[in-house]
Amino acid sequence: MPDLQETWVYLSASPLFHLTLTLLAFQAATWVFEKGGRRPLLNPVLGAVILVVLVLLATGTDYATYFEGAQFVHFLLGPATVSLAVPLYRQWHHVRQSAVAIGASLLCGSLTAILSAVGVGWALGGTEAILASLAPKSVTAPVAMAIAEQIGGLPSLTAVIVIVTGILGAMAGPYLLDLIGVRDWKARGLAIGTASHGIGTARALQVNETAGAFSGLAMGLNALATALLLPIVWGLLF
Repeated sequence: MPDLQETWVYLSASPLFHLTLTLLAFQAATWVFEKGGRRPLLNPVLGAVILVVLVLLATGTDYATYFEGAQFVHFLLGPATVSLAVPLYRQWHHVRQSAVAIGASLLCGSLTAILSAVGVGWALGGTEAILASLAPKSVTAPVAMAIAEQIGGLPSLTAVIVIVTGILGAMAGPYLLDLIGVRDWKARGLAIGTASHGIGTARALQVNETAGAFSGLAMGLNALATALLLPIVWGLLF
């Protein structure tokens, strides 16, 4: 037992252990997702988060220690985001044909995401700092955190809200789009990418390449639109 405890102490302090934990958790969640018929409610990101959190809680590991290993996966987010240009390039003729519709939908989607988040937070009695943290919820995390800090929000809270928004959008978005009768893959991709950024885009790519391409485009353009619009909207509201 002492040898086992010493081995555990060594492994738990190693960045390689937490990197392996992250990869295995996502692999296990993906297996459940595939066996469950690729249902949106079995989103692999959510499953992996739950597994990792349970292990960290069980072992008493703090986030800073965990991130020493997980940062290698975090680094790959940059190249993964850039790689979204590949399906977008393949669908570029559709993008050019729908340029006006894309612009209009992104403007409406960006404003709706901002105003709905602030409105719900205000109705529930949120402080100005909380509302500022909620406002950029539909933007990819690094951009959202920077925007929140600029308007007086809490970047750490914004990061959590962004992740929750992405997971909920990837899980509930397809059902909602089916419910209201949206069948066009371009429109579905734009909606998912605008509302739930990278996590939603990953889900869209699993379903249809056209949806994934338009979702990646919406994710990038919504980040730009929110960065430009939110300070103006915030100034008018407060």
